[in-house]
Amino acid sequence: MTVKEKSLKGKRGGGARQPRTLGAAPASLLTDDDLYLFNEGSHFRLYNKLGAHHLVVDGAEGTYFAVWAPDARQVSVVGDFNHWDRTRHPLRSRGQSGIWEGFIEGVGKGSLYKYHIASKHKGFHAEKTDPFTFLQEVPPRTASVVWDLGYDWCDQEWMAKRRARNALDAPMSIYEVHLGSWMRVPEEGHRALSYREMAPKLAEYVTRLGFTHVEFLPVMEHPFYRSWGYQTTGYFAPTSRYGAPQDFMCLVDYLHRRGIGVILDWVPSHFPTDGHGLGLFDGTHLYEHADPQKGFHPDWTSYIFNYGRHEVRSFLISSALFWLDKYHIDGLRLDAVASMLYLDYSRKEGEWVPNCYGGRENIEAICFLRRFNEEVYRNYPDVQTIAEESTAWGMVSQPTYVGGLGFGLKWDMGWMHDTLEYMRKDPIHRRFHHNTITFRMIYAFHENFILPLSHDEVVHGKGSLLGIMPGDDWQRFANLRTLYGYMYGQPGKKLLFMGGEIGQWREWNCEESLDWHLLKYPTHSGLQAWVGAVNELYRSEPALHEYDCDHRGFEWIDCNDAENSVLSFLRKSKSSDDRMLVVCNFTPVPRFDYLVGVPRGGFWKELLNSDSLDFGGSGVDNGSGAEATPQSFHGRPYSLKLTLPPLAAIFLKSEGKTAQT
Repeated sequence: MTVKEKSLKGKRGGGARQPRTLGAAPASLLTDDDLYLFNEGSHFRLYNKLGAHHLVVDGAEGTYFAVWAPDARQVSVVGDFNHWDRTRHPLRSRGQSGIWEGFIEGVGKGSLYKYHIASKHKGFHAEKTDPFTFLQEVPPRTASVVWDLGYDWCDQEWMAKRRARNALDAPMSIYEVHLGSWMRVPEEGHRALSYREMAPKLAEYVTRLGFTHVEFLPVMEHPFYRSWGYQTTGYFAPTSRYGAPQDFMCLVDYLHRRGIGVILDWVPSHFPTDGHGLGLFDGTHLYEHADPQKGFHPDWTSYIFNYGRHEVRSFLISSALFWLDKYHIDGLRLDAVASMLYLDYSRKEGEWVPNCYGGRENIEAICFLRRFNEEVYRNYPDVQTIAEESTAWGMVSQPTYVGGLGFGLKWDMGWMHDTLEYMRKDPIHRRFHHNTITFRMIYAFHENFILPLSHDEVVHGKGSLLGIMPGDDWQRFANLRTLYGYMYGQPGKKLLFMGGEIGQWREWNCEESLDWHLLKYPTHSGLQAWVGAVNELYRSEPALHEYDCDHRGFEWIDCNDAENSVLSFLRKSKSSDDRMLVVCNFTPVPRFDYLVGVPRGGFWKELLNSDSLDFGGSGVDNGSGAEATPQSFHGRPYSLKLTLPPLAAIFLKSEGKTAQT
């Protein structure tokens, strides 16, 4: 019987055999050193010690349970094996550590359980899901499931090479995916694909479109589906909505074997108030900060972790390392980092408590983030950590030893906001807002940036990317192709949320599949082909990715042609003498004999043009390219006389031999 079938039975009954509790000492997985490091906040492999572990002790097969509940008067394990009777299997306390443990003979894989906690305070009693469970029942049911993490991985080749694949000078083009709504099965009530069903479909699609990585919105178990996973309860459990842990491992393994990296969204910034979860776990504010001005988030009506508590630090960093260790994950993207850094985030005057120096910075959260990054890169130097940080906090992606937070990469939220604001403008007005599209280069290399067009931009009434483009239908598609061309020409790694590549008209709805039927229309299939083409160019041309995070890889040709709403710039390679010219025309007016200064003579080949008929454009181009003439322009010794297609981005590569830069 599967976990799902068990959860749908609707009855909590046990078998005929009645488990018994053995002595705690011979069954303990916790040494005195474990307890010391846990209470010190330095034990980062707690998933090997706490939770439920099926094993054999003195010839007896059963499950060892351990949970942290320092203010409990009594903790017992209740489950389908003892008719949910809290008197049957009490755990024993490990003294001042706050941990309760015990071994129950006869409890095996697939057994459902919770912890019944009787607090020392206010007569508090609660049944809690195991914070370290590897699997939970299919929501809305909330019991933990005894499970193991055995799996035969076949991704050794990927793991051996992933340091180069994740490096800052490697191409990184990320396809952001919500598991439940990427593709559904209409023949079966539009149900979501399982992990195993998704594996070949997603791998084939991502490979065909040329993305290097996928990033999953949080897969960690969450009770409310429409939170998209950002209200996490199971920090060690992939959601059972789509299968068991081994099924999710299969998905990751399958993607790795096809050369695709996997990034997970991870949410240490807050957690939900659901009664079975971490909140008031032992009748006290155990995981969350006790002061509501520090421990409760007004935007999301959720709890905020107490980052200053040692055991909470052990819990969270153990969760991060768990996904890298047991699931071979290649990167973690931390959600809402700004909400962690500022004590006054989304709070009015008088609603927050200053730090010990009178400032608004959350010193405990800063220390936690630095320790998190140090531990990740110490143990897994070939992965990346990524911050969604929406303010101008300095040195987010700089090492901690120079005063940074230690992340590998940061989302460029300013670029996203400014660029979409510019693209919303009618092209006739864009010349008055030219600085909006150029401002980014003032700070572009202060951090190691990812340029995100994420899920946040296509929800909550914002519409779709295609929907916010101005003009008639042809102009909308042309604008969107130009946006993607500009994005891929700019320095920085790339991220595109699912649906953006096919020109979804509707705002994203997590309850429904993407509108794959749109691909029968040439405009939509042409847009998809354009995304595949710019991905291929980005990956194959070192000048477009090697210096993504280095100022040496970018040079303006002309950033001041506001009257024509045209941008031109060079991208450079560090491994060769390549030069790539990118020119973007943000108006529907084709421009003929447009002069662009270039650093070298010879032929400049047009590699890609978003106005090509293949992509749904009008077919205006430069033929195979243009010959540079020794006419100085834009302060360069040579110039090209180009045809700029309407609402288009073009990429030209120098085939000349004499560089002047």
